[in-house]
Amino acid sequence: MFANVIVEYGVKSLNQKFIYKIPNNLLGKIKVGMKVYVPFGSQEIFGFVLEITDKNNTDYALKEIIRVDNENLVLNEELMAIGKYVADSTLCTLITAYQTMLPSGLKIKKQIHKYDLYDEYIKIKNTNKVLEYIEKHKNRKKQIEILKTILKNQKIIKKNVNSAILKILQENDLIEIEKVKHYRINKLSDKLIKRELTDDQKKVFARVKFDNYRTYLLYGITGSGKTEVYIKLIEKCLKIGKTAIMLVPEIGLTTQIANRFYEAFGNDVAILHSALSQGERYDEYLKIMNNEVKVVVGTRSAIFAPLNKLGIVIIDEEDSNSYKQDNNPRYHARDIAIYRGKYNNIPVVLGSATPSLESKARADKQVYELLRLDKRVGNAKIPDIYIVDMEKEMKKRNNIFSDLLKDKIAEKLNKKEQIILLLNRRGFATFITCSNCGYTYKCPNCDITLTYHKTTNNLICHYCGFQQKSGILCPKCGEKALNYYGLGTEKLEEKIKELFPNIRVIRMDQDTTRNKGMHEKIISDFKNHKYDLLLGTQMVSKGLDFPNVSLVGVINADTTLNIPDYRSSENTYSLLSQVAGRAGRSNILGEVVIQTFNPDNYVINCVKENNYDKFYIKEMGFRKKLKYPPYYYLVGIKIVGKNYEKNLENAKKLKYYLSNNLNKDTIVLGPTTAAILKFKNEYRMQIIIKYKYDDKLLSVLKDIDKLFIDNKESYLEIDFNPLRI
Repeated sequence: MFANVIVEYGVKSLNQKFIYKIPNNLLGKIKVGMKVYVPFGSQEIFGFVLEITDKNNTDYALKEIIRVDNENLVLNEELMAIGKYVADSTLCTLITAYQTMLPSGLKIKKQIHKYDLYDEYIKIKNTNKVLEYIEKHKNRKKQIEILKTILKNQKIIKKNVNSAILKILQENDLIEIEKVKHYRINKLSDKLIKRELTDDQKKVFARVKFDNYRTYLLYGITGSGKTEVYIKLIEKCLKIGKTAIMLVPEIGLTTQIANRFYEAFGNDVAILHSALSQGERYDEYLKIMNNEVKVVVGTRSAIFAPLNKLGIVIIDEEDSNSYKQDNNPRYHARDIAIYRGKYNNIPVVLGSATPSLESKARADKQVYELLRLDKRVGNAKIPDIYIVDMEKEMKKRNNIFSDLLKDKIAEKLNKKEQIILLLNRRGFATFITCSNCGYTYKCPNCDITLTYHKTTNNLICHYCGFQQKSGILCPKCGEKALNYYGLGTEKLEEKIKELFPNIRVIRMDQDTTRNKGMHEKIISDFKNHKYDLLLGTQMVSKGLDFPNVSLVGVINADTTLNIPDYRSSENTYSLLSQVAGRAGRSNILGEVVIQTFNPDNYVINCVKENNYDKFYIKEMGFRKKLKYPPYYYLVGIKIVGKNYEKNLENAKKLKYYLSNNLNKDTIVLGPTTAAILKFKNEYRMQIIIKYKYDDKLLSVLKDIDKLFIDNKESYLEIDFNPLRI
């Protein structure tokens, strides 16, 4: 027997099956989807078994598989199919697709760490023999005491027993050691909490059918109780003997959602997200693979959870950009969810207060079934939204806080209510410039300025991660003339404390949540009113539920509005609507202050009116005129290389090839420089393809992908339906 194997190297030149002989000692043990150790050239490496066959079409002597790495790790038929789908739909290598689906502890590579943890227990080996020993050796009090304790409790923890006594009992063949897998995350709930749905929620719940594939778009305003609908749907799913996946966009949201799911389902829940340690992710994955849990809650990669008998997939805040992976393979979790829905013939539920235009358009065309929740739960009311013209405030020297926002903050502090402030830019200053010679700190690897972080006195590139210490003197002219421009969350925290000296502020951004457990701690502390004000980037905008928050302030609503991208209006509407929805979620009246230099912009006014439908119609008009999604599909191609001139030449050749080989109705734009021209010391050119239908597209893209495999000057990054261009 023989096995077709893909090896651990993700380079496209090795994206093929290699045939190996299955040795006699592994016959019957090796299965499709297993991780195996194989000889490859002069090395021994890992691979995945794709196929077992009795045919060998080669005319050379085959090498044998050395061993199976882990008999418990077998990618099932569905996961193998998903990997092939990811590879075909993103043009990545097959091994890259499978690697993406696995947690770090199970990826194909040589493992240095052993992630398994065990608790060791002492058990009685033979009860009659122990009773005889107790009767015969009554003077051995400590031994007898331990044996009686084991007889009473069936087993006891080994670490609590003196090693000398343990050795004597083992030598007398009275006890045995039992190893039990220890999970790092093991949430137990004494009492499961069940909540009743409102009449509106019940109507939505009743429309989701479990007997076939269907994608549902649940459009529910902020505070309408979408999470409780999700829980009831999963409860129903479990009752019919199936399992469920629930995706959330941010790690910060996982904490609150997971706690609610623990309340509803106890230890039947596994959590998967990147903030877990490698050991924790390994544990949670094995729980899922061993059918020890029925519900998986997590961020983007949790869509690959190896659940059997999958019954429903739910994606909360489906419009979030975080569901699209930026690096290879550039998949979208929503596409994988729909693939799994069709594969298992089950419902897929996409939920949001601000659905993506693509999803809403599909619902309008009845490709998806639209469900609506238009009222907040209980007595909660939609917050009052105030728009402040910062051009007028600047004349009053209010550079950061408008008079209205300062007054509202003071009012809420007096009432012992809480506040959330959004500024979608972290750090202390956006850039540092010398007023004497004009020198500006820039990343040596990328074509962007460095952001100053005062807490660590570091200048950081938010793209490649380059860091350097900031000095007092200008590195070019040596003068003490450095000026700090721009506003980040770190500087905003300093300014708010200057205005309100007694205020208790906590900041939530990538800097403060870098350490393990900080998302959970910040959310918990704020919910328990240890702080008056939560200040953060977009991670404070979605899904968080704080009953005592009565004011939300947006410091600069134009941060996302002015980004030169076709989705900037949609992203701004989503961000502002979602963060506004954090206010007034209980009986307290909520208020929102949005500061902007564009008070007449239609996006800002649609947010003020809380009118998604109006925004949708207006934005769809622009998209149609400019031939953007959902009216056209996009493919973004980046041509990347270290030499600018040669890279540009390759980009022009590629444009010529595409224009002459794709359908005439397909639009090919470029090449132009990418939004970030230089990134990690490589120059990036860009070509955009717009199309409605092109039967040649996939084969042409596969051809150019192969052509560039051996190109030493440039390589390609192909992105289907990019979220930003």
